[in-house]
Amino acid sequence: MPKIFVLMGKSATGKDTIYKELLKIDSLGLKEVVIYTTRPIRAGERDGVEYFFVSENKLRELKEENKIIEIREYNTVHGVWSYFTVDDGQIDLDRHSSLIIGTLESYEQIRNYYGKDKVHPIYVEVDDGVRLQRALDREKNQETPRYAEMCRRYLADEEDFKEDNLKRLGINKTYYNLDLEACIRDIVKDIKLLNEE
Repeated sequence: MPKIFVLMGKSATGKDTIYKELLKIDSLGLKEVVIYTTRPIRAGERDGVEYFFVSENKLRELKEENKIIEIREYNTVHGVWSYFTVDDGQIDLDRHSSLIIGTLESYEQIRNYYGKDKVHPIYVEVDDGVRLQRALDREKNQETPRYAEMCRRYLADEEDFKEDNLKRLGINKTYYNLDLEACIRDIVKDIKLLNEE
C-alpha cells in the first residue's frame, strides 16, 4: 500500500543527499515531492528541483484555492520565509509512495492531512560538531554568505528537534548518518517493510 515518507533532521544532517539516493532506488517506488518556498534561490539551486521558488502573491493564491497541505513560516534575519507542500498532484496514494523532505512541524501537518497510517517519519541525526562544520562549509560557497541566518537555523533546530517533540509525535527511531551507505541501507530496509504492510 502506498505511503508518504517524510525525511527529517536538523540542518546539515545530509537529508538532501539521502533524499536523492533513495529516489534512485527503483525497487522502493518512491515519487519525489518538491516543496515550495518564498525564500530566495541559493547558488547552485534550480527552480523545480530543490524547491519551487514562488512569490508571496503565489502563496496567497494557493491559500485561497485551499491547495496548501502544510506550511511553515520562519522569521529569518532577511524577513519571513515560507516553506510549504501543495496539493498539486505530486502526491497520489492510489498510484505510488512519496518521499518528502520536511520538519517535525510539516510531518505533523502532513500526517493530520492524510492520516497516521499513511505517513511515516525518517529521522536522521549527525553529531552537532559535524553538522555545524558542514553548514559553515556550505554557506562559504554561497555568492553572498548568510552566516547569521545559518546560526539562526542551527539554534532553531536545537529547539524544534528536542527529545520531547520527537516523543510527542511518536518518532522513536533515529537513523545516524555517520556512514552514508549504512544509513541508507537501514532506511531502505524499513521502507520496504512498511511498503509491504
